Amino acid sequence: MKEFHDYSLLNHNTFGIEAKAERFITYDSVDDLQQVITHLNNGLSDRPLLHIGGGSNLLFLSDYKGVILHSHIKDIETHNDGNDIFLRVGAGMVWDDLVDYCVENGYYGLENLSLIPGEVGASAVQNIGAYGVEAKDVIQKVECVDLKTSENRIFTTEECKYGYRSSIFKKELQGQYAVTYVWFKLSRIFEPHLDYGDIRNALLASGINEKEITAKQLRQTIIEIRQAKLPDPKDFGNAGSFFMNPIVECEVFEHIKQDYPNAPHYVIDEAHIKIPAGWLIEQCGWKGRSLGNAAVHDKQALVLINKGGALGKDILELCNVVRNDVKNKFGINIHPEVNFIGGEA
Repeated sequence: MKEFHDYSLLNHNTFGIEAKAERFITYDSVDDLQQVITHLNNGLSDRPLLHIGGGSNLLFLSDYKGVILHSHIKDIETHNDGNDIFLRVGAGMVWDDLVDYCVENGYYGLENLSLIPGEVGASAVQNIGAYGVEAKDVIQKVECVDLKTSENRIFTTEECKYGYRSSIFKKELQGQYAVTYVWFKLSRIFEPHLDYGDIRNALLASGINEKEITAKQLRQTIIEIRQAKLPDPKDFGNAGSFFMNPIVECEVFEHIKQDYPNAPHYVIDEAHIKIPAGWLIEQCGWKGRSLGNAAVHDKQALVLINKGGALGKDILELCNVVRNDVKNKFGINIHPEVNFIGGEA
């Protein structure tokens, strides 16, 4: 366990926003975390309290006047049951390191989630997803610590109430628990998921036969697709997909088709359609445009970037302008996937 004061958060948010935490505490075990919580609860002045992961879904609008906690729990336990493999993974492990570890060891099911930024704990909170796969598809249970009582609690997948980019940890229990370990149920049998997005076109361009594809090839293909669309935070600060893709009623989509017959979409069920938020933003003329030092990425309109020197409020202003234009043009509200911390969101 380590504690820092007046601590820079520059390396703890992928937007590259300079902000400071009044206190920043890292911990290496569940026992450490419980001791920290007990200590903090003995001094109410230490509130507010925020637990973060890799900072890939955070936008700091101001300095944080309180305590930030960050997990350094990174161990992996494996349990075998025939072709099923169960992994208990520390919340502080980098997500893509886990995906790489699984592919290298023949544990399958995470390949489509390659190169998603962040840490394992956030995967269970955000229900991260990409290319037709979501974390909830492979999460079996989630171990947590109550940030008020320091008591352990295990949530089943059902109790997590997973939805599109959401969970009970983002809604009813927001800010109440810290994820310590996530259990994943994977398989030793590789079953590729190729039906979403540009995967098949990318395989064809690479000369890979989809009937003979390996997990390593699929992982590399996903990585190449993401790298072609998403900027490296080292070049331009960003949080990956800034907005969630809206799910609308079929009548709404039919109205859009009248003006845009080839509008991209994904059928959710008989009554609902998912429309790419990036496409909606692009139709509003925002792709590649800037508002001060904040901009919409020129290759993927779903991504807002820090061109250099932008403040959190600059990114937020761009977010609000883009949302307003989409609402005015299509009558659809698009919602940020990113969490705003501090300031006036």
